[in-house]
Amino acid sequence: MPSYTVTVATGTQWFAGTDDYVYLTLQGTDGCSERHLLDKPFYNDFERGAVDSYDVTVEEDLGEIQLIKVEKRKYWYQDDWYLKYITVKTPVGDYLEFPCYRWITDEKEVVLRDG
Repeated sequence: MPSYTVTVATGTQWFAGTDDYVYLTLQGTDGCSERHLLDKPFYNDFERGAVDSYDVTVEEDLGEIQLIKVEKRKYWYQDDWYLKYITVKTPVGDYLEFPCYRWITDEKEVVLRDG
C-alpha cells in the first residue's frame, strides 16, 4: 500500500493556529484517496508557526497527484486557521507543493492545485 508524507505549514500571524479537525483527500490521475483525519495522538496539531508532517496510506496507487482537498470541521467552537501551504512527498520520492496562503474560516472544503 503506497504511503504519502503530507507536511502542513500554519502561518505565524496572531491566532493563525486551530484546534479544529483537519481532513485531507488526495486526488490523482488514477484515483482518489479516502478522507484522512490529520491528527497525531497527544500532540497539539496546527499551532501558530508549526510545520507538521503526517503519513497518509492509501489502498492503491493514485498516479500523479493533481489536487488536494482540505476540510476544516469544528471541534469545540468556531476557530479560523491560516494555512500557508501543504507539501506531499509521493511514494517515488517526488515533492509537490500546494500553496494556500489564506485564512480558512467556518467549516469549509478548500481545493488546492500544485503550485
